[in-house]
Amino acid sequence: MTRIIGNGESRIGVDISQCRDVVVGCNAIHRDFAVDYLVCVDRRMVKDAQENNFKGIIYTRKDWVGQFQDVEIVPDLPYHGTQRWDEPFQWGSGPYAVLLGCTLSYDIQMLGFDLHSKTKTVNNIYKGTKGYDAENKHAVDPRYWIHQIGMVFKCFPTHKFTIYNDEWILPESWNYPNVSLDKISNFM
Repeated sequence: MTRIIGNGESRIGVDISQCRDVVVGCNAIHRDFAVDYLVCVDRRMVKDAQENNFKGIIYTRKDWVGQFQDVEIVPDLPYHGTQRWDEPFQWGSGPYAVLLGCTLSYDIQMLGFDLHSKTKTVNNIYKGTKGYDAENKHAVDPRYWIHQIGMVFKCFPTHKFTIYNDEWILPESWNYPNVSLDKISNFM
């Protein structure tokens, strides 16, 4: 099993340090938890992780690999699309973390992938910190994330994906037999 941890506010209060399985995290999660793999497609986040002596494996864009030592390239997209959101450079750390998880296991558990904000401002536990938007910045439009993560679900039909979130229903485009939603309290 592989657990993919995003930085949505729904994971506040979940002690992910108790995870006994392989853990893939996104961006600044290394500030709080030791994860096995860290996906940072923003150069600032790679630099932040290395300056803070992250001990796991960092994955980043092919474009940035030459600028850092000891980093790996995120997996190639499993499909070719024609829209802007299908371009590898338009993919964020979260969708790439889910894709990386598919190379590690057939059983993927996802936490902190909130997609939507409960308010009109950014939904990220690291907002207002180094490398992140200010706390009062307008929420990110989740359409790209929804499409990109949905494409991972579609391209990996033999993988099982469980998303832990108490606040929302699955996007319609994620209605695949290999995708389910569960309560956060069942994550551990």
